[in-house]
Amino acid sequence: MAFTPERDDALIVADLQVDFCPGGSLAVPGGDQVVPLVNKLAPRFQTVVTSQDSHPADHISFTQQGGPWPVHCVEGTPGWQFHPDLKVEPDFRVFKARERDLEEYSAWKPELAEFLASRGVRRVVLTGLALDYCVQATALDARAAEYEVLVLTDATRAVNVQPGDGDRAIDALRAAGVHEDRAAG
Repeated sequence: MAFTPERDDALIVADLQVDFCPGGSLAVPGGDQVVPLVNKLAPRFQTVVTSQDSHPADHISFTQQGGPWPVHCVEGTPGWQFHPDLKVEPDFRVFKARERDLEEYSAWKPELAEFLASRGVRRVVLTGLALDYCVQATALDARAAEYEVLVLTDATRAVNVQPGDGDRAIDALRAAGVHEDRAAG
């Protein structure tokens, strides 16, 4: 592995859920390919956080409600579960978009910030799905909160609704001062 975490790093695993992996209702191409990397990385961190889309069945983001996305990650359904091969024991879990009328891409919430501060975390390292939505939003919010942020580009994938969305996300992250590395050598 190329990347070595520091003592005051926290790993954030964004939304590695069944519905975002191949065969899911909102599959990210190659989304399942990041699971083995995340499984190897997680034990090397003293602080691990997972995030999970946790929608009600009538969430505003769904096409039936006028939103852009198919029904996905409805709390309690099989698609809401983490990928079955993911072997991560989080120290903290973030549930996003539980309110019907609130879209949330970012896992960065006040309770997460408080938890990380209590652990002495100085840098967050992001993996998971999708690079051009939840990973990007979380990284930008962490930077706005003045954390050092690193995205492990081989441990994330973009949904690429529009061709090149993943590349544009990386450009936006770089412009905001987010660093990048690879989990594997």
